[in-house]
Amino acid sequence: MSEQRDYRDTVFLPKTDFPMKAGLPQKEPGIQSRWEDKQLYTQLREARIGREKFIFHDGPPYANGDMHIGHALNHVLKDMVCRTQNLLGKDAPYVPGWDCHGLPIEWKVEEQYRKKKLDKKAVPPAEFRAECRAYAQHWVDVQREQLKRLGVMADWDNPYLTMQFDSEATIVAELMKFAEAGNLYRGSKPVMWSPVEETALAEAEVEYEDIVSTQIDVAFEITESPIPELVGAHAVIWTTTPWTIPVNQALAYGEAIEYAHFMGADAKHYLVAITLLPEFLARSGLWPNVKEVRSGEDTGIDYTTYKGSDLAGTVARHPMHKLGGFYAKPRPFLPGDFVTTDSGTGLVHMSPDHGEDDFLLCREYGLEPQFAVMADGRYRDDWPWLGGDDDRRRAVINKTFNSPDGPICSDLREAGALLSASDDYEHSYPHSWRSKAKVIYRCTPQWFVPMDKELSGGGTLRERATQAIADTRFVPEKGRNRIGSMVEGRPDWVLSRQRAWGVPITLFVKTGTGEYLQDPAVNARVVEAVREQGVDAWDESRKAEFLGADHNPDDYEMVTDILDVWFDSGCTHAFVLESGRWPEMQWPADLYLEGSDQHRGWFQSSLLESCATRGRAPYNQILTHGFTMDAKGKKMSKSLGNTIDPLKVMEQYGADIIRLWALSVDYTEDHRIGDEILKGVADQYRKLRNTFRYLLGALDGFVGDMGDAGEVPELELYVLALLADLDGKLRKAVDEYDFNAYTRLLVDFCNEDLSAFFFDIRKDVLYCDGPDSTKRNAYRTVLDLLFHALVRYAAPVLVFTAEEVWSTRYPDGGSVHLLEWPQVPGVTADGAKWAKLRDLREDVMEAIEPLRREKVIRSGLEADVTVPADAVPEGFTDEDLAELFITASVTRGQGDAVTVSRTDENKCGRCWRLLPSVAEDGALCDRCEDVVARQDAAA
Repeated sequence: MSEQRDYRDTVFLPKTDFPMKAGLPQKEPGIQSRWEDKQLYTQLREARIGREKFIFHDGPPYANGDMHIGHALNHVLKDMVCRTQNLLGKDAPYVPGWDCHGLPIEWKVEEQYRKKKLDKKAVPPAEFRAECRAYAQHWVDVQREQLKRLGVMADWDNPYLTMQFDSEATIVAELMKFAEAGNLYRGSKPVMWSPVEETALAEAEVEYEDIVSTQIDVAFEITESPIPELVGAHAVIWTTTPWTIPVNQALAYGEAIEYAHFMGADAKHYLVAITLLPEFLARSGLWPNVKEVRSGEDTGIDYTTYKGSDLAGTVARHPMHKLGGFYAKPRPFLPGDFVTTDSGTGLVHMSPDHGEDDFLLCREYGLEPQFAVMADGRYRDDWPWLGGDDDRRRAVINKTFNSPDGPICSDLREAGALLSASDDYEHSYPHSWRSKAKVIYRCTPQWFVPMDKELSGGGTLRERATQAIADTRFVPEKGRNRIGSMVEGRPDWVLSRQRAWGVPITLFVKTGTGEYLQDPAVNARVVEAVREQGVDAWDESRKAEFLGADHNPDDYEMVTDILDVWFDSGCTHAFVLESGRWPEMQWPADLYLEGSDQHRGWFQSSLLESCATRGRAPYNQILTHGFTMDAKGKKMSKSLGNTIDPLKVMEQYGADIIRLWALSVDYTEDHRIGDEILKGVADQYRKLRNTFRYLLGALDGFVGDMGDAGEVPELELYVLALLADLDGKLRKAVDEYDFNAYTRLLVDFCNEDLSAFFFDIRKDVLYCDGPDSTKRNAYRTVLDLLFHALVRYAAPVLVFTAEEVWSTRYPDGGSVHLLEWPQVPGVTADGAKWAKLRDLREDVMEAIEPLRREKVIRSGLEADVTVPADAVPEGFTDEDLAELFITASVTRGQGDAVTVSRTDENKCGRCWRLLPSVAEDGALCDRCEDVVARQDAAA
């Protein structure tokens, strides 16, 4: 046998410079730099002028600290929204922003002071605010660069900041709308208060943690009652906040509750709810057989029962009544519909300073707050019990102070009123989410927006907000009920904070009456001053200037509180969408997108602010995402050491891997990330990258087209039909913000329909058919259509890789991110027929595998296959099946199973197919002989 020729140089193998190894951490920064140099965002805005608008409004993250994984997911989702809308051809600008005022930043600056052993109060307010401003600006700059590195395309050169003077002026102007409409009032109510930070907190600034508290039972001696037998008995209250006993003013009972009057082992008489009697006896030890007492069983105690409503008119005295003054006043029994028998004694001690129910009930009966607890959590110096002790800073949240051996319990024990005290009560308790310290309810004068006052134009703020919620689209839908229930039950909006860094409540209050000035001319002067000078403009030195000739400065006081930072962020729609600073923006927004915690935060403050001033929500749709957990589903915590740093992930894997992860998870629920998860995402990425690498290689030098439609092979038409179907599903996913489905559809199409099916089948045609082959040309034409579609579909997800892919094929073709959604042929195919064929193909491959493992054959090319005749769809010849299954031959049999044997045919030396036309191993088949002959002739 003559020596065989080496035909490798006659095969048309794919050629591309696009590397298989991505090297994203090294490559991405250079791509990002080129985008900045070419002002890609500005180019996109100019390209979309006059198009249909899609207005996304970015919620402002806090400008303190590095980006964390939650920020990364949040901003990738936002970027995906804007990129997909721009891809659809809409004008979808992205103006980023930051919250720069408020406690979190002020707290960080104070920490720096404390490290230097400096007192913030000794620093001029303007100087302190300047440091807060500089601190915020530093982190704005840091986070901006980190988000750029993540591939987020936005107007980074012109973001909005709540501390910009224009922004501060707009916030003041929005506040004045409330004031001029009479929708503000100053009142004293219990609000969430942080003794550590010395300010009121919004509900959104509070988080709940499990703690162990001291629980105590305290006896209040009854001095008067319409039930003579009760005089001299002791009404028992139970509480887990011993520090509130010094400001008790009354006791509350449930009118429908049954109460037991009994004598304890100490020969004293007590009053406790019957259903809670066993638990009380177990705590207090007031009965000799206490160990035998169980809930729901007969206590064996003689008692008399009274209905709660019978207790009306009963009066007790405070255990510390001997101190006189405040403590000598009678403590009335008041009916409270909030009193339950879930725990305690069925009698509740009332402190209007430190509870909302307490405040409302006591106010109804003329009992006013005493303001006994100061801002730092100590009792007033002049308070007759426990006041004036500087050694107990923040006493009310001090665990030792409240312990069974602390001063309150010790004094009550000495007075004979402490019936039980144990520091073993586990429960959930509110904490400041910044300082992590416990918070309290504290009654102080604050500024409020009423929820249930009739507004000009009709409806209360609660009613308007409820209607706006009904009119808004929520993704996921469960967000509607979440924010709806919060608005339904929320109290009046507390606007004021007792801090230095923020937008001032720019009101003048009339001395003596407490009424605030409602003068549009004064308000306009204040707004203009803030626009020129920022929040420092609100200064006593400008009082007369602001008030003007119509008002005597001596008659007014300037409010020194600042606005709740949620009011700041609730106004962002006004200065971002309406101000004209970003002409591409407009009001209202199509979409707000944040984490689900913002139902009680930014979503709600924006809703309330806009409903009060404009009658509707500032958004048409709300999209919320869950929280990122570790790989085991646990909440991330630095103390647990289970945090994932996105900056480190980008250093190791690249930003496109974070993006692919963020857009692959079900973001509507809590989701996970970890090393193994990221490795899986990186593997997905490699498969996508290899799809593009194959397309680039296969299309090297391609300039042709499909030719006559009648000559297009059915396989190519089927793949185009799959592409059309994918296109429709991706559009639907964009409309539904279902980015998990979007990414999964894209990945599965590339892996299952292309790499494992279409590319696999057609590699023989690509490598071995001649350049003028109709089938090869049709295949490459479809590859070209696939390339243009897939690179666009992938661009919002893999922003860096898609740019690399596009510029590899079109070095002078501009950016892929300026392109629009692809126009794909509206081809249809018999999907059922092809599904049947693909199932049969899978059966064939499974049947071949054992022979390949046993090395009977090396590949399917060496296999003669027999398939059940009824399993083959109509319209396919045996030769078609052999090509589609990549086997030597296929015949149809009458059996039910696929059978495989090694073929006896010889192997072509060029295409490696085993065919009857090959005379001997290494010789050429008819097709290859023709192609090689033409090549030789042209050489």
